[in-house]
Amino acid sequence: MDYKVSVILITYNHKKYAEKALRSVLAQETDFAYEVVIGDDCSTDGTADILRRIAAEYPEHEAKGPGDRQIRLFIRKENTGGRPTLNVYETTKRCTGEYLAYLEGDDYWTDTGKLQRQVDFLESHPEYAACTHSMYMVDEEDEKITDPEVVKIGSLYDWTGDFTYEDFCYSGKWPGHYATVVSRNIYRDEKYDYTILYRASDFTDDAVILLFLLMQGKIYRMDEQMSVWRYVRKKGGTNWNSIAIKRDIAIEDCRLSKTLMRWIEQYRPLGEYSKKRCLADFGLALRMFLTSPGKKSRKFLSEMYDYGITHVVLGDKRSNIFIFSISYILYKIGIKQL
Repeated sequence: MDYKVSVILITYNHKKYAEKALRSVLAQETDFAYEVVIGDDCSTDGTADILRRIAAEYPEHEAKGPGDRQIRLFIRKENTGGRPTLNVYETTKRCTGEYLAYLEGDDYWTDTGKLQRQVDFLESHPEYAACTHSMYMVDEEDEKITDPEVVKIGSLYDWTGDFTYEDFCYSGKWPGHYATVVSRNIYRDEKYDYTILYRASDFTDDAVILLFLLMQGKIYRMDEQMSVWRYVRKKGGTNWNSIAIKRDIAIEDCRLSKTLMRWIEQYRPLGEYSKKRCLADFGLALRMFLTSPGKKSRKFLSEMYDYGITHVVLGDKRSNIFIFSISYILYKIGIKQL
């Protein structure tokens, strides 16, 4: 049976939070049947035991009636090797629903009418690829975060109404946090090569998923708060924000943008935003090299020059990295136009 909605729940060492996340999904009040497709990336802390216990409350059967729900649990025998995006992709491909909803094991939904409200919107507005809503941030103990510096991070998602592909490029905002998204199941028609979801980055999936959707339609963002983003950033943590402490996010972001541009160009022309982004990324790499010359910074500079400058900015005109670096410096100090 194809369900109206497939809820994608991703877990990894979420023992402390997994039950709350899953219960928030099972508490949804709907007039349609839905499935919860859980992808656990070989947790080592007992998360899988919690998931099995709850799944046992919903014996396998074909959910047919309004409000019926089914849990489908996929627990990896081996970890993806630090590639959660692969777990997201493979879990998504197991979904049968007409619509998809997303949740990670440390976040949770706060409104039992969330799924119904978002599906109703998409049913009556076929021109939209997805629907999101607002959320709030909590810490490890479920206390609402009020620290202005952390709340500022959450402002990335401050938006009301329609959000387009152009908004994604130019606004500096995103249309919704991962746990707020309900979308059409675009993966069933194979319109694009969606394997870029895990090939482009080991960790970044939300930006790529939003890109997939915005290339196929607008996203509408509701003002209602219907979910929670648990923001934890600490040494030794296994969530993304904690792992990011040890990673060079700026460099990874630059590499991700170039990989996605190559992917986008297979399906549509790149716009002026891509040129500006490539110049900015090259400028970052050049500053790193001039500040700390060495093998690593030289390699990164070459990466940002190849394709980003040679193809996107210069349109495949002949140049070399040394001459362009001089031209870029002169451009930045206002002496020369690129």
